Amino acid sequence: MGAQEQLRWVHHVGKGAGMQIADILKSKGTTVVTIDAGRSVNEAIRRLNAHRIGAIVVTEGDGAVIGILTERDVLRECGERCTHLEAHLKGDGRVCPAEIRDVMTTDVVFGNPDDDVLVAMAVMTKNRIRHLPVLQAGRLAGIVSIGDLVNAHVQEAEFENRMMKDYIQGATY
Repeated sequence: MGAQEQLRWVHHVGKGAGMQIADILKSKGTTVVTIDAGRSVNEAIRRLNAHRIGAIVVTEGDGAVIGILTERDVLRECGERCTHLEAHLKGDGRVCPAEIRDVMTTDVVFGNPDDDVLVAMAVMTKNRIRHLPVLQAGRLAGIVSIGDLVNAHVQEAEFENRMMKDYIQGATY
């Protein structure tokens, strides 16, 4: 953890709050891969693979978030309704023609940059989701994964542990 991150962490501890989603977005960036609901599931799969991500935010022309398409959504579609995958494997070359709007999750759970990491982890666990789009003033401001949150929490705990050890060692001299 760098000096700026340590100061930010100490600042949050002084306020009685832990690390926030905004802190994670400062490190990982705010770029979010998005796609239009009228595009094909096949195109979404290509984007997920190209960016090595597990979810893609579905937006309208004005940038408003209307859903999220996750790996689970794609697997559900392929497993339950998509016979084109079998046809493609048999060599007829067809791809899944389903549109994202027919497959995406529309009941999206959102985070806020000011949300505490532990609160966001609890929300994601309760809702059984692995990706949390972040809105600020009604606009998409980033996305965090459960992995991002767990990593931030571990770093915070390691820093706290190191500070406590330093304090205890300093008190014994």
